[in-house]
This record gives sequence, structure tokens and C-alpha cells, in this order.
Amino acid sequence: MKTQLLGTSLLFLFGCGLLTSQITDDGWETMFNGNDLSGWTTKVYHYEVGDNYADTFRAEDEMIKVRYDKYEGDFNNRFSHLYYDKPFSDFHFKVQYRFVGELYEGAPEYTILNSGVMFHSQDPQTMLKEQDWPISVEIQFLAGVEEGVDRPTGNMCSPGTDVVYEGKIDPRHCIKSTSDTYYGNQWVTAELMVYHDSLVKHIINGKTVLEYTKPQIGGGVANGYDPKMKEDGKLLKEGFIALQSEGQPIDFKNIEIRNLKGCTDPRALNYKKYYEISDKEACNYQ
Repeated sequence: MKTQLLGTSLLFLFGCGLLTSQITDDGWETMFNGNDLSGWTTKVYHYEVGDNYADTFRAEDEMIKVRYDKYEGDFNNRFSHLYYDKPFSDFHFKVQYRFVGELYEGAPEYTILNSGVMFHSQDPQTMLKEQDWPISVEIQFLAGVEEGVDRPTGNMCSPGTDVVYEGKIDPRHCIKSTSDTYYGNQWVTAELMVYHDSLVKHIINGKTVLEYTKPQIGGGVANGYDPKMKEDGKLLKEGFIALQSEGQPIDFKNIEIRNLKGCTDPRALNYKKYYEISDKEACNYQ
């Protein structure tokens, strides 16, 4: 029972290294230790996995910051992603973000005040050097550019994937949410409720703004991937989570996740009220 106490330290031996996190007694796992990028892996377009070109992602002031002050020359589509070193299937994810500074000169115009979080993503270790986007689903973050012109956040974008929206596979790369438009340098809270390959909910500042189902491999936009990774029609039951960099400086903080799958039998020793997806094999009665 000691392992269930608040602030219990857990060690996960996974993939390329030792991942340290904390899980509270209500199930929330802290994904960022506030000091460094331990437990995270970078993939920058045109660079090998693990090369955090020009300190694109950095841990400062208890935040993960995306910055471009050390970049040289053209932006050259150096889209980047910072992956948490552990996959998830059924989960509740939370993050706060704010846009800061100016778009890097030469970055595509559409990336102004634009970022996001990828989920159900392929493992970064499977990405090729010249792959621009991971095969994944994205909760896209946007801020208003022109006063009075709506630009909702919490949208869905689908590099190398498809989703079912309003009963059918939607051909659009991005589906707009119903969120408000947020302007300027302000913190916004974004959440994801993901149930394996079933339902996905996007939540902005406590309000559900988009729902869809059956995330799966398909569609276009992603380029330069290993063809073996693109099995069109394959439902995405789990994957990795990554913070995005597209040329716009942004800050991320309070990055947390809660596993929603586990023992739902109140008679079991490891029963938790917050589990929503039953895993009978996980129940412990001794």
C-alpha cells in the first residue's frame, strides 16, 4: 500500500533509458520534473532521433519552452517534436500552454501562434531522418491573430491518420473545435480524454469542444516515413505523446496524465475509482 501514497516515486525502465515520474494517490502522473528533459526524446525534421537541434526544447523556470534564438539560416521546415518515453492507450491528459514571442522568420505563415500535442503517435525511434511529421493524431493549439476573427483552439489534425467524425471518416486534415478564440500571451488549459481506438474528447478550459472516434492510420500530410509504418486502416489503440514545435515560441507547464484502464472491481486491492476501462486481468485479490 505504500506505493499508493501521495508523491510516491516510480521508476520506469523503458526504451532508451530510465524514466522517472511521480504518481499521486488519485492517479495523476507528473510527466515533467520541472528541471530537465529526462524521460523525453526529441525528433527534429532533417536530424536524427535524440538530436535536440539548437536547444529547440529546453527546461527553464519549471516549464518546457520552445525557442528558436539559437537557430541559424532559414527555418527549412525544421518541425520538431518532444516525445514522452512511455506509450499510453486509455488516458486523461492535461497541459497548460501559452504562446510567446514572434514566429521564426521563414517559418510557414500558417504556423503563426500554432502548436499542439501529438498522441497515439508512432515511436520516435521508428521515424526516419527525413520524416517531417509523425504518424499520429494532434490536438492543435491556435491563438487569435486578427482581433474579431475567430480562430478556435483544441482542433484535431491528422498527419498520416484518419478519424471518424459525425459517423464517417472525415477527409479534412484538420477539424475545427467549438472553443473560444484566445488572444495574446495567456495560459490555456487543454485536456484529452482518449479511450484506446474508440472515443476521443478535446477539452479547453474545462469545456468539451470536440469529439470523434476510431483514430486510425490513413490520409496524407506526413512525408518521408518508413512505408512499413503506414498500415492504412489500422486502428490506433495506443501510442506516444509529443509536444510540438513549428516555428512559434510556446511554453508548456503542468503536464500530467492519468491512466484510465485498470481494475474496476471494488473488491480488489488495486481497485481505483478513476479507472473507466476494465482490465480484469489486472485485479489483485491477495
